[in-house]
Amino acid sequence: MPTRAWFPTLIYHEALLKTGLEKFNTSLADECRNLRDYDAAGRRWSAKNYPGGYTSYASLNQLHKFSSTFAGLERRLTAHVRKFAAALDLDLRGRTVTMTDFWVNIMPEHAAHSLHLHPLSFVSGTYYVVTPPGCAGLKFEDPRLSKFMAAPPKRPDARPANRPHITYPAQAGHVILFESWLRHEVAANRTQAERISVSFNYNWS
Repeated sequence: MPTRAWFPTLIYHEALLKTGLEKFNTSLADECRNLRDYDAAGRRWSAKNYPGGYTSYASLNQLHKFSSTFAGLERRLTAHVRKFAAALDLDLRGRTVTMTDFWVNIMPEHAAHSLHLHPLSFVSGTYYVVTPPGCAGLKFEDPRLSKFMAAPPKRPDARPANRPHITYPAQAGHVILFESWLRHEVAANRTQAERISVSFNYNWS
């Protein structure tokens, strides 16, 4: 074969568990909303930095140490992170993989999260708790985009792997993982219902 793909960008997408997620997510959604009611500092920060929405990113961002529910979720997520790391051929022999940050995101109608990445971690991700039909997914940017220079535009029927952006639909009960350097964003929520997710970072030592 004369043309081969090198330096792939891998994204992991899988259900957290095979069964029992509906009941789990109902309880988790209640805890996320209760956290918003409790977290006055987070609401103040969100009013300035996350217009229309709520995130505990700048206030309560280690929820796996704060709540038994989130601690249990951390254990399940870590199993997925190890699978993803294996697919990336990362050498974690004799190394510890640790969740460093864990926070809630609640996006009512019109709330959005602009393009960003997650420094000081090696794997980041999101677990979807409540995803109203039609809510925005997670959009990723080709990490080479700034280096394309004089490249012509891609054809409208370009294969997904050759497009400059790809969007994964938000699906309750699913976890999505990516390397932390990969830029991503969430477009404005166009539904009247809240989109709820929890996001996290992992590091190694």
